[in-house]
Amino acid sequence: MSEPLNRRYKGISERALDELRVRIDQPITDTVEPWCYEATRDNIRHYAHGIGDDNPLWCDPDYARGTKYGDLIALPSFIFPCDRVFSGYVGGLPGVHAMFAGIDVTWHKHMKRNDEISTESMLKELIPHETRFAGTAIQQIYNVKFYNQFGDLCADGDSWCFRTDRDIAREQGTKYEEQKARGHKVYTEEELFEINRLYGTEEVRGADPRFWEDVAEREALQRIVKGPMTITGFIAYTQGWGGLYIRGHKMAYRLQKSHPALGINNKFGIPDCPERVHWEPDFASEVGAPGAYDYGPERCSWLSHTVTNWMGDDGFLRKLKAQIRHHNVEGDTLFIDGEIVRKFRAEDDTPCVEIALRAINQNDDLSIEGTAEVELPTRG
Repeated sequence: MSEPLNRRYKGISERALDELRVRIDQPITDTVEPWCYEATRDNIRHYAHGIGDDNPLWCDPDYARGTKYGDLIALPSFIFPCDRVFSGYVGGLPGVHAMFAGIDVTWHKHMKRNDEISTESMLKELIPHETRFAGTAIQQIYNVKFYNQFGDLCADGDSWCFRTDRDIAREQGTKYEEQKARGHKVYTEEELFEINRLYGTEEVRGADPRFWEDVAEREALQRIVKGPMTITGFIAYTQGWGGLYIRGHKMAYRLQKSHPALGINNKFGIPDCPERVHWEPDFASEVGAPGAYDYGPERCSWLSHTVTNWMGDDGFLRKLKAQIRHHNVEGDTLFIDGEIVRKFRAEDDTPCVEIALRAINQNDDLSIEGTAEVELPTRG
């Protein structure tokens, strides 16, 4: 791709990449504090409700006391509000857009109510890719470990963002040409009725154990729906997750003083955070997206939500790998499906299943795909 005619933002330079490469494998000690330090009742519930998950195991203390855990536990995706680096707070390449694009996580034990969570993080790898969205993009991969107050490793894994040139994406990107020409979805009453039917019949397995012996390969999980996407929904997620750069007043001043490239003037001439691509359609178009779009950590959390609904209280999500393929913009609806692709015993003889996960929007565009590995109880 040639240089865009209207350069408004910084591009990806070799000098900036060289400055970033020296950080690889170095512990990160200067990141901002997480949204949640503790897995309190409210923090867990707020995150669960932010992704549309009302499972009583994380939301209802009276229910949770009757389970084998004896109290609330955190949903697996609660790791996101416990570390901003894992959630996409990337360093380096000032002025270059970052889009959250996936995770590869292993859980080792539950986060329990009132656990205090600490993390260790480092930049793991930088990988260039040629894309239809923005020409050359850089995949920036971080590794993060999550510990409780006793030093037990609760989870560890990688998350990654793609760093993209805003000007090239806006003026020369081809990925969303058809979608931009088609415009936003407008729903009929019949379409909304079907979406609401899926919400109304969504099953949380809960206290009814799903035994390993009863599961068969090629068995389908119940389809889950998310959407239609609205700015209200995006805000609901940030209430539980916290966002990356959402600050007010003096706190916004301090953040922008520390990272001047974060402050991008809005239509009033006020420096504001790049995160507003999630609620300002005009600014989203500046970075090449077809409209204001959802959060990547939320979409990964929707996959784990699909799995925890299916597995029940006695299951344990041990692994999840998810790769984001397409923006979910305002007006889109996401349909999430899963299928058992392997039934096996792990090296320690733990009975497990592997689940293929796939989500499409109302136009059959692939939004996100991944695989999960789940431990299930046995009748023995």
